Amino acid sequence: MKLNKVEPKFISKSNPRIGLITLGSDFRIEKDFNNVIYGKDIDLYVNRIHCYNPLTNETLAKMADDITDVTKEILPNQKMECVAYGCTSGTVAVGYEAIRSKINLAKPDAKVTTPITSTIKALKKFDIKKISIFTPYTKTINDSVVNYFKKENISVNSLTYFDIASDLDIGKVDENYLFEVLSKIDLEDSGALFVSCTGLPVLSIIDKLEKKMKKIILSSNQTLIWDALNLVGNKKPVLGYGKIFEIN
Repeated sequence: MKLNKVEPKFISKSNPRIGLITLGSDFRIEKDFNNVIYGKDIDLYVNRIHCYNPLTNETLAKMADDITDVTKEILPNQKMECVAYGCTSGTVAVGYEAIRSKINLAKPDAKVTTPITSTIKALKKFDIKKISIFTPYTKTINDSVVNYFKKENISVNSLTYFDIASDLDIGKVDENYLFEVLSKIDLEDSGALFVSCTGLPVLSIIDKLEKKMKKIILSSNQTLIWDALNLVGNKKPVLGYGKIFEIN
Protein backbone atom coordinates (compact mmCIF):
# COMPACT_ATOMS: atom_id res chain seq x y z
CA MET A 1 0.00 0.00 0.00
CA LYS A 2 1.33 3.42 -0.96
CA LEU A 3 1.23 6.02 1.81
CA ASN A 4 0.96 9.72 1.02
CA LYS A 5 1.52 12.23 3.77
CA VAL A 6 0.11 15.69 3.01
CA GLU A 7 0.87 18.78 5.06
CA PRO A 8 -2.30 20.36 6.50
CA LYS A 9 -3.09 24.02 6.00
CA PHE A 10 -4.72 25.74 8.96
CA ILE A 11 -6.93 28.81 9.00
CA SER A 12 -5.12 31.95 10.10
CA LYS A 13 -8.16 33.67 11.59
CA SER A 14 -11.37 32.38 13.16
CA ASN A 15 -14.80 33.98 13.49
CA PRO A 16 -15.65 35.69 16.76
CA ARG A 17 -16.70 33.01 19.25
CA ILE A 18 -19.62 33.19 21.63
CA GLY A 19 -19.84 30.59 24.38
CA LEU A 20 -23.31 29.97 25.77
CA ILE A 21 -24.04 28.40 29.14
CA THR A 22 -27.62 27.19 29.09
CA LEU A 23 -29.68 25.40 31.69
CA GLY A 24 -29.95 21.65 31.23
CA SER A 25 -33.72 22.03 31.03
CA ASP A 26 -33.89 24.97 28.58
CA PHE A 27 -35.79 24.10 25.38
CA ARG A 28 -35.52 27.54 23.80
CA ILE A 29 -32.30 29.54 24.09
CA GLU A 30 -30.15 27.73 21.50
CA LYS A 31 -32.92 28.08 18.90
CA ASP A 32 -33.16 31.79 19.58
CA PHE A 33 -29.39 32.35 19.31
CA ASN A 34 -29.18 30.35 16.08
CA ASN A 35 -32.14 32.17 14.52
CA VAL A 36 -30.56 35.58 15.13
CA ILE A 37 -26.94 34.79 14.21
CA TYR A 38 -27.79 32.68 11.15
CA GLY A 39 -25.70 33.81 8.18
CA LYS A 40 -23.36 35.93 10.29
CA ASP A 41 -19.63 35.33 10.67
CA ILE A 42 -20.05 34.33 14.30
CA ASP A 43 -19.51 30.89 15.85
CA LEU A 44 -21.66 29.71 18.76
CA TYR A 45 -20.54 27.00 21.19
CA VAL A 46 -22.85 25.70 23.90
CA ASN A 47 -22.56 23.76 27.13
CA ARG A 48 -25.33 22.95 29.57
CA ILE A 49 -25.34 23.43 33.32
CA HIS A 50 -27.26 21.26 35.77
CA CYS A 51 -30.27 23.01 37.27
CA TYR A 52 -32.45 22.13 40.22
CA ASN A 53 -36.22 22.10 40.61
CA PRO A 54 -38.28 23.57 42.08
CA LEU A 55 -36.83 26.97 41.18
CA THR A 56 -35.91 28.95 44.28
CA ASN A 57 -33.25 31.56 44.99
CA GLU A 58 -31.35 28.85 46.86
CA THR A 59 -31.38 26.29 44.02
CA LEU A 60 -30.49 29.00 41.51
CA ALA A 61 -27.49 29.98 43.63
CA LYS A 62 -26.45 26.33 43.98
CA MET A 63 -26.40 25.98 40.19
CA ALA A 64 -23.69 28.64 39.99
CA ASP A 65 -21.21 26.34 41.76
CA ASP A 66 -20.67 24.55 38.44
CA ILE A 67 -20.13 27.62 36.25
CA THR A 68 -16.33 27.42 36.04
CA ASP A 69 -16.26 23.71 35.16
CA VAL A 70 -19.02 24.11 32.58
CA THR A 71 -17.18 27.07 31.00
CA LYS A 72 -13.92 25.10 30.81
CA GLU A 73 -15.62 22.51 28.62
CA ILE A 74 -16.64 25.05 25.97
CA LEU A 75 -13.76 24.57 23.51
CA PRO A 76 -11.24 23.63 26.22
CA ASN A 77 -8.08 25.77 26.24
CA GLN A 78 -9.37 27.88 23.35
CA LYS A 79 -10.03 31.60 23.38
CA MET A 80 -13.64 32.77 23.60
CA GLU A 81 -14.48 36.41 22.89
CA CYS A 82 -17.72 36.34 24.88
CA VAL A 83 -19.50 33.98 27.26
CA ALA A 84 -23.23 34.38 27.82
CA TYR A 85 -24.73 32.96 31.01
CA GLY A 86 -28.25 31.93 30.06
CA CYS A 87 -30.22 32.33 33.27
CA THR A 88 -32.02 35.51 34.28
CA SER A 89 -33.17 34.60 37.78
CA GLY A 90 -29.90 32.76 38.38
CA THR A 91 -27.95 35.96 37.72
CA VAL A 92 -30.23 37.85 40.11
CA ALA A 93 -29.75 35.20 42.81
CA VAL A 94 -25.94 35.08 42.58
CA GLY A 95 -24.97 38.51 41.27
CA TYR A 96 -23.27 39.45 38.02
CA GLU A 97 -19.79 39.91 39.49
CA ALA A 98 -19.79 36.41 41.00
CA ILE A 99 -20.83 34.91 37.67
CA ARG A 100 -18.29 36.96 35.72
CA SER A 101 -15.45 35.90 38.03
CA LYS A 102 -16.41 32.21 37.82
CA ILE A 103 -16.48 32.37 34.02
CA ASN A 104 -13.21 34.27 33.83
CA LEU A 105 -11.49 31.62 35.93
CA ALA A 106 -11.96 29.34 32.91
CA LYS A 107 -11.87 31.92 30.11
CA PRO A 108 -9.83 34.88 31.43
CA ASP A 109 -10.16 37.04 28.31
CA ALA A 110 -13.86 36.50 27.67
CA LYS A 111 -16.36 39.31 28.05
CA VAL A 112 -19.37 38.18 30.04
CA THR A 113 -23.03 38.96 29.57
CA THR A 114 -26.23 37.81 31.30
CA PRO A 115 -29.93 38.32 30.56
CA ILE A 116 -30.61 40.77 33.39
CA THR A 117 -27.50 42.91 32.91
CA SER A 118 -28.06 43.07 29.15
CA THR A 119 -31.65 44.17 29.79
CA ILE A 120 -30.38 47.02 31.99
CA LYS A 121 -28.07 48.03 29.12
CA ALA A 122 -30.96 47.96 26.66
CA LEU A 123 -33.18 50.09 28.92
CA LYS A 124 -30.40 52.64 29.26
CA LYS A 125 -29.97 52.65 25.48
CA PHE A 126 -33.64 53.64 25.15
CA ASP A 127 -33.45 55.90 28.23
CA ILE A 128 -36.38 54.03 29.78
CA LYS A 129 -36.82 54.29 33.55
CA LYS A 130 -40.34 52.84 34.00
CA ILE A 131 -41.21 49.30 32.96
CA SER A 132 -43.74 46.52 33.34
CA ILE A 133 -42.50 42.96 33.90
CA PHE A 134 -43.83 39.56 32.93
CA THR A 135 -42.33 36.36 34.37
CA PRO A 136 -43.20 32.69 34.63
CA TYR A 137 -41.77 32.60 38.18
CA THR A 138 -43.09 32.14 41.68
CA LYS A 139 -43.49 35.05 44.11
CA THR A 140 -40.10 34.72 45.84
CA ILE A 141 -38.15 34.87 42.59
CA ASN A 142 -40.41 37.65 41.30
CA ASP A 143 -39.60 39.74 44.37
CA SER A 144 -35.87 39.32 43.70
CA VAL A 145 -36.24 40.36 40.06
CA VAL A 146 -38.29 43.43 40.92
CA ASN A 147 -35.79 44.45 43.61
CA TYR A 148 -32.94 44.09 41.11
CA PHE A 149 -34.51 46.66 38.83
CA LYS A 150 -35.28 49.00 41.71
CA LYS A 151 -31.61 48.93 42.74
CA GLU A 152 -30.79 50.00 39.17
CA ASN A 153 -33.16 52.97 39.60
CA ILE A 154 -35.76 51.51 37.25
CA SER A 155 -39.36 51.72 38.46
CA VAL A 156 -41.59 48.68 38.03
CA ASN A 157 -45.18 49.74 37.35
CA SER A 158 -46.69 46.28 37.16
CA LEU A 159 -45.82 42.59 37.43
CA THR A 160 -47.73 39.82 35.66
CA TYR A 161 -46.68 36.21 36.18
CA PHE A 162 -47.57 32.50 35.71
CA ASP A 163 -46.34 31.12 39.08
CA ILE A 164 -44.52 28.10 37.56
CA ALA A 165 -42.08 26.33 39.90
CA SER A 166 -40.45 23.93 37.39
CA ASP A 167 -38.07 25.08 34.69
CA LEU A 168 -39.17 22.18 32.49
CA ASP A 169 -42.76 23.42 32.58
CA ILE A 170 -41.69 26.95 31.64
CA GLY A 171 -40.29 25.59 28.38
CA LYS A 172 -43.67 24.05 27.51
CA VAL A 173 -45.66 27.31 27.58
CA ASP A 174 -47.72 27.75 24.41
CA GLU A 175 -46.35 30.57 22.24
CA ASN A 176 -49.74 31.72 20.93
CA TYR A 177 -51.21 31.79 24.42
CA LEU A 178 -48.18 33.75 25.63
CA PHE A 179 -48.81 36.33 22.90
CA GLU A 180 -52.42 36.64 24.06
CA VAL A 181 -51.40 37.15 27.67
CA LEU A 182 -48.64 39.65 26.93
CA SER A 183 -50.71 41.70 24.51
CA LYS A 184 -53.31 42.33 27.23
CA ILE A 185 -50.85 43.88 29.71
CA ASP A 186 -51.51 47.59 30.27
CA LEU A 187 -48.34 49.49 29.34
CA GLU A 188 -49.81 52.99 29.38
CA ASP A 189 -47.45 54.24 32.11
CA SER A 190 -44.48 52.04 31.13
CA GLY A 191 -41.78 52.71 28.57
CA ALA A 192 -41.23 49.00 27.97
CA LEU A 193 -42.33 45.48 28.83
CA PHE A 194 -39.61 43.10 29.98
CA VAL A 195 -40.40 39.40 29.60
CA SER A 196 -38.11 37.48 31.93
CA CYS A 197 -36.76 33.92 31.54
CA THR A 198 -34.67 32.33 28.79
CA GLY A 199 -37.06 29.38 28.63
CA LEU A 200 -40.12 31.27 27.39
CA PRO A 201 -40.93 31.22 23.64
CA VAL A 202 -41.07 35.00 23.28
CA LEU A 203 -38.32 36.11 20.87
CA SER A 204 -40.30 35.09 17.80
CA ILE A 205 -43.35 37.14 18.85
CA ILE A 206 -41.57 40.34 19.94
CA ASP A 207 -41.81 42.09 16.58
CA LYS A 208 -45.55 41.39 16.43
CA LEU A 209 -46.01 42.52 20.04
CA GLU A 210 -44.18 45.80 19.46
CA LYS A 211 -46.35 46.58 16.45
CA LYS A 212 -49.54 45.77 18.35
CA MET A 213 -48.68 47.46 21.67
CA LYS A 214 -46.70 50.41 20.28
CA LYS A 215 -44.10 49.92 23.02
CA ILE A 216 -40.59 48.53 23.38
CA ILE A 217 -40.63 44.81 24.22
CA LEU A 218 -37.52 43.25 25.73
CA SER A 219 -36.90 39.64 26.67
CA SER A 220 -34.13 37.68 28.35
CA ASN A 221 -32.88 35.91 25.23
CA GLN A 222 -33.30 38.96 23.02
CA THR A 223 -31.17 41.30 25.11
CA LEU A 224 -28.64 38.54 25.87
CA ILE A 225 -28.11 37.90 22.16
CA TRP A 226 -28.03 41.64 21.39
CA ASP A 227 -25.37 42.27 24.02
CA ALA A 228 -23.31 39.24 23.02
CA LEU A 229 -23.26 40.45 19.41
CA ASN A 230 -22.16 43.89 20.55
CA LEU A 231 -19.42 42.43 22.72
CA VAL A 232 -17.91 40.52 19.79
CA GLY A 233 -18.08 43.62 17.60
CA ASN A 234 -21.10 42.77 15.45
CA LYS A 235 -23.36 45.81 15.59
CA LYS A 236 -25.19 45.43 12.30
CA PRO A 237 -28.99 45.84 12.52
CA VAL A 238 -31.06 42.67 12.71
CA LEU A 239 -34.69 42.83 11.61
CA GLY A 240 -37.62 40.87 13.01
CA TYR A 241 -36.66 40.50 16.65
CA GLY A 242 -37.48 43.87 18.17
CA LYS A 243 -36.32 47.45 18.02
CA ILE A 244 -33.29 46.86 20.25
CA PHE A 245 -31.56 45.16 17.30
CA GLU A 246 -32.15 48.19 15.09
CA ILE A 247 -30.51 50.94 17.16
CA ASN A 248 -26.86 49.86 17.42
